[in-house]
Amino acid sequence: MNIRSVALLLATSRSVVAFAPSSSSVSVGFGSVSSRVGYSIVKQQPLTVRNMATKAGVATPSELSTFVSTAGPKLLVVDVRHPDPAVEPGDVKSLAVAGFPDKEKGYRPQAVNLPWSRESNSMELPDVDKDTPIITHCGGGGRGQKGKEYLMENGFTNVMNGGGPKETECWAEFGDK
Repeated sequence: MNIRSVALLLATSRSVVAFAPSSSSVSVGFGSVSSRVGYSIVKQQPLTVRNMATKAGVATPSELSTFVSTAGPKLLVVDVRHPDPAVEPGDVKSLAVAGFPDKEKGYRPQAVNLPWSRESNSMELPDVDKDTPIITHCGGGGRGQKGKEYLMENGFTNVMNGGGPKETECWAEFGDK
């Protein structure tokens, strides 16, 4: 097997591979294909992609899963994205993936849109008890973190930053709420 064949196998594989250094000549295994080329390729578990540039403060998918299941119907999702693309041009991409909550249509029924203002470094406070379980989000987590911190500074005690639609694993835990 030549290096071109190995590259083709890597490019078309749905699994993660790891190159393991070894002594002089090593076997390469890929299903039933095997050859000796100087590297060892060890087949790993299927790849789960998580945005490598996760913003500071974004909860992990497992933390969000536990939070959502514990909160149940009490959960409030606060979408801090801005509805005006002239104000927040970056929101256009995430809005193409997930729109704003629409209670009339039953779309994201546990969510409200309370945009984060970069000008005032604030947002409208939700009209809920201070211990309500809240997940804040924007497109990827930056303003979601600012929203979380703002809510906590204003007495809310049970708040997580869920990132947003760009954080696909996190979004899968609460995006339909």
